[in-house]
Amino acid sequence: MRAALLGVLLAAALAAPVAAQPRRATPPPASTPAPPAPPAPSANADEAFGAYQRGFYLTALRAATARAEQGDAAAMTLLGELYSQGLGVSRDIKKAADWYKLAADRGDRNAIFALGMINFDGRLGQRNMTEAIRLFTDAAKRGHVIAAYDLGLLYLQGHEVTQDFAHAAALFTDAANAGNPEAQYALATMYKEGRGVPKDPAKAMALMGQAALAGNVDAMVEYAIGEFNGDGVAKNESAAAQLFLKAARHGSAIAQNRLARILMAGRGMPADPTEAIKWHIIAKAGGAGDPELDIFAAKQKPDVRDAADKAAKKWLAGAPGLKS
Repeated sequence: MRAALLGVLLAAALAAPVAAQPRRATPPPASTPAPPAPPAPSANADEAFGAYQRGFYLTALRAATARAEQGDAAAMTLLGELYSQGLGVSRDIKKAADWYKLAADRGDRNAIFALGMINFDGRLGQRNMTEAIRLFTDAAKRGHVIAAYDLGLLYLQGHEVTQDFAHAAALFTDAANAGNPEAQYALATMYKEGRGVPKDPAKAMALMGQAALAGNVDAMVEYAIGEFNGDGVAKNESAAAQLFLKAARHGSAIAQNRLARILMAGRGMPADPTEAIKWHIIAKAGGAGDPELDIFAAKQKPDVRDAADKAAKKWLAGAPGLKS
């Protein structure tokens, strides 16, 4: 996933003119932020990344090498990625790190972050968390969104650094303002709980809404709960029910349980015992049991229970991802 992410970030970097300078602007997961809008490309600026994106790795290697020889830091970073992943060349972490180092010395934030990950993962031998954190900090200061988010998690958890909620919140704020839904969700929970920032339910829900809109399933659940109860956001049971349904279809056991309760009670959407039991069975399979729904299911007619069981099994046997 890091590889896919770096490819997204390189798209913007490689579209810049050759001499362009970098612009400033729950363990660490890989997440995909909305990248900054790229500047207008020069005539052949995106040739290397274009080939990389289409899977023409040898072409990407040749084009990136030519640009790297002209001092192009983004091309050096792409070469680091090719060697890191073994795309068009034999995988060689040492060569990848060398290319990342050359690009990092020229201020390329993607390369700085990539070097941080190499140290974090210990891919050249022993892990070096001190160096990883230094590089993450440098990349974050240069506007690297995921570096800011991952560093925020380290400060939030007190992992290899002194726990500092205020600093974590500041880092999450930078990433959230850049459109990172995971950072928006993390910052929302801090406003909800009053950790590192003043407690502010309305601000928490506003951030949850942004993260939910961007596809963060946990945020969908939290926002739907707030919307259903009118906690930090205007009460709207119908809208909350639809958001629970969306999160349920994305596999959230909590959302599946809440949806089953909504369908049992007929609040926010019409009551439907068959659908209620179906989602209850699915939620239980995901670890979200509910004795009250067990009792409700036991009271239904056999044909209702059978239909629900059949529908639940069909859903559970379906392809991963979005389901109905």
